[in-house]
Amino acid sequence: MSSPLITWRPRLTVRLRLTLSYAGLLVVAGGVMACILWLVFRIVPNYPFIAANPRDERPAPTRGEILDLTVKLSAYAIGFLAIVGLVGGWFLAGRMLKPLQEITAAAQRASTGALDHRIGLTGIRDEFTDLSDTFDAMLDRLQASFDQYRRFAANASHELRTPHAVMKTMLDVAQADPEHQDVPELVKRLAETNQRGIDIVEALLSLAALNNREVELDPVDLSAIVRTALPVLTSEARAAAITVETALAESVVEGNEILLHQLVTNLVQNAIRHNVGPGGSVTLALSPGRLIVRNTGPVLDPAQVHTFVEPFAKDRYGAGHGLGLALVARIVETHHGTLDLTANPNGGLTVTVTLPSAELVSD
Repeated sequence: MSSPLITWRPRLTVRLRLTLSYAGLLVVAGGVMACILWLVFRIVPNYPFIAANPRDERPAPTRGEILDLTVKLSAYAIGFLAIVGLVGGWFLAGRMLKPLQEITAAAQRASTGALDHRIGLTGIRDEFTDLSDTFDAMLDRLQASFDQYRRFAANASHELRTPHAVMKTMLDVAQADPEHQDVPELVKRLAETNQRGIDIVEALLSLAALNNREVELDPVDLSAIVRTALPVLTSEARAAAITVETALAESVVEGNEILLHQLVTNLVQNAIRHNVGPGGSVTLALSPGRLIVRNTGPVLDPAQVHTFVEPFAKDRYGAGHGLGLALVARIVETHHGTLDLTANPNGGLTVTVTLPSAELVSD
């Protein structure tokens, strides 16, 4: 079996091409000057030359001799310019391309997974420093994204493992002593734990779906969506002895009806479930392009509330799987809106969602 034929092609680096360009430019410029000089002597009348001093016995050169000498010296000069262009061009190209070599080295290092290196070019602001700053900013974003996904993967694996571990423990106990088990209570606890796992998986799938597809946005009546979601939410609030107060105005925004329904549901459910318990309250206010959900609850650290939108932030916010506000943040980002979280001075959280307004087109 014959081996494949491997063809080798010389690699013309940018430095070599710049060097050849510099040398070529000098040679062309020298050639042009030599041609001009040759033409000047070419138009000189072909009269016999005599010495200016009659006593000078040296013969005066003819026009032909002057032209031959001009051509000869021009050839030497062009050769000298070619050498200067090659040597000087190689040196200058190396100095000019040194920042590019640093950027290339950083890119090669980043390709191996090391994202902690930054170029940080200094000196005169030019295209290379702009490229360096852009590359460093890209590395910052990539490192932040990879760190976030690592934390997300670690937390997701932990959260998905917990329900299965709890169910396994309950089943092991039941198998070890089946006669002394409260079967209805065991079934109830198993169902609750299984539902928790289902909720986590559904939330993870929702986040993944939003990250991997474009969402079509149309003018929708946000107030109608809120009124549709309120009956189920107020029922949950009554079961927890939480008061829900609403102040709804007409609000038409650019959005997706299903995702906005999920956004309203998540915000109000978080406000209900992370409350002070019986006697707490939730306030929902809607104005054109803005939705505000405020709840009573424990006093929160204002410096930490921005972390609540990270997946699995339950340890800082309370019970639950910690994906509700993460999904809300992703929905707001998909709608090109803004999400603001503010800790209330007396406890609880105020969440403000701002979405692009639109005009609802009637049929």
